[in-house]
Amino acid sequence: MSGELTGRPPAEPESGDQQVRGMARGGVLNLAGAILSQAALFLIMLLLARVLGLREVGRYAQVYAVLSLLGLLSLSGFRAGLTRFVAVHLADDDPAAIRGTIRLGVGISAAASTVIAVGLALGAPWLAEALNDPQLTTGLRLAALTLPAATVCEAALAATRGWRTQRAYALIGQVYEPGARLLLTVVALVAGAGLTGAFWAVVVASWSAAGFALVALARMLRRVGAARPAYRPTELFRFSTVSWVSSLSSTGLIWVDTLLLGFYGNEDIGAYHVATRLVTVAVFVLAPINASFGPYLAHLYHQGRMDEVRRIYAVATGWVVRLSLPAFVALLVLPDQLLHLVNGSALAGGAAVTIALALGQLVNAATGPCGTLLNMSGRVSVNMVDNLAALVLNILLNLWLIPAYGILGAAVAWAVSLAAVNIARVWQVRVLVHAVPVTVGMLKGLAAAVLALGAGFAARWLVPGWVAELAVGLAVIALVYLGAVLALGLSREDVMVLRAVTRRGARRAAGASGPGAGGPGADGTGAGGTGSGRAGTAEPAGVGS
Repeated sequence: MSGELTGRPPAEPESGDQQVRGMARGGVLNLAGAILSQAALFLIMLLLARVLGLREVGRYAQVYAVLSLLGLLSLSGFRAGLTRFVAVHLADDDPAAIRGTIRLGVGISAAASTVIAVGLALGAPWLAEALNDPQLTTGLRLAALTLPAATVCEAALAATRGWRTQRAYALIGQVYEPGARLLLTVVALVAGAGLTGAFWAVVVASWSAAGFALVALARMLRRVGAARPAYRPTELFRFSTVSWVSSLSSTGLIWVDTLLLGFYGNEDIGAYHVATRLVTVAVFVLAPINASFGPYLAHLYHQGRMDEVRRIYAVATGWVVRLSLPAFVALLVLPDQLLHLVNGSALAGGAAVTIALALGQLVNAATGPCGTLLNMSGRVSVNMVDNLAALVLNILLNLWLIPAYGILGAAVAWAVSLAAVNIARVWQVRVLVHAVPVTVGMLKGLAAAVLALGAGFAARWLVPGWVAELAVGLAVIALVYLGAVLALGLSREDVMVLRAVTRRGARRAAGASGPGAGGPGADGTGAGGTGSGRAGTAEPAGVGS
């Protein structure tokens, strides 16, 4: 990156090892934020289930589904477009294009979300009737109030990702917003405000997060040289329109089953949401690693460094698989015990639903960030077709299976659609980019998971009582998996990443008060950091990964 953009002399292109180290440092911060975010979202679901009951959890899930889908509709694909073109313009040292891209993306997203929010507020009673629950009206209107803030926040944080930095996203999108929502939900429930209070918690958390996100973006722009904004709407709109259809389809795949259960008047939506939240926790590593991977990929692909593109794709897939496998093993071995922990009692059919969803997400994790690779290499039309096909398949399977099998049918439909689209993407990436996700490290992780699976079933069989089964089973799974991974040996990239992260942490601790602390690049991001993705609201973890 040039001195005009960074205030430093021009630097030589980073080597492949430097790219991996930078992605790793960013991924660790994103991963820590994702853990906190998923913990907050999980606790919100647990509180609603314990205090208000599964019926209210179902209402919360339906309103959140509407908010998520309309959020993607409002963004018009600018989330991926902002990240990609800011990264590209930074690589080209074009501050005028950076400023123009950000103004276009954030401004149009804000205007679109406001128009859609007005429509949702006016049409809330009709939509609630269509979902067979008039009590959803208030929640839908509060979702309309939330929509502009959530959209602007997503757009602003997506723009900051173009700098290959994740501090703003991790602190605002993954720590502050879900943390504030959790705290405000607790206050609302203690005050007796019920589900309406929980929706107000979403409103307040989203608007305050949007303010912080805009401040963070303004600070990033101060690093860019002064220039009159140059607007290039054609390239941004072409990319973003296709990306918009793709993202809307992928988010539809995540939420359409919840909405169709509502249209069919199924009363087990709450139990279904509990199971889906458990499975989401298992795959939470996918979004932060995707977020770190995406901006680096756009930068490297734009420079034609294809060997490094293929290398970091394989590295990122290995991280996703090995970090998520213990959670998947726990879901397959202890589904009833985990559901009992959340709800306080067993959920009828919940174990089968959890296992079906987990198998679908396991395929998603094992195929790695293939959708991100297609997007950031400019092949958004391929990704769009994939997502549309998966959405159509999911809807058709839901219409066939929900009437006969209820929430289990919805789970099977979702898992089959998710597995099919990701297997197709692996083949496309192989043909178009000549990259494959399979690495020795991944195979070692799978071998360790098989050992942990057997040990977990043995522990569950030997220990009586669901509490003891859960505690002992989780401990055995974790210990056996970790021991097997270490026994099978770490790869060169694993060792390099661990050293980069620990050394970086030591340098930051030692130099926190030294010269230049807090300036550009002081967080390990700046020119050499990574981007991020928002888990739980906009960055779909289910498809398009």
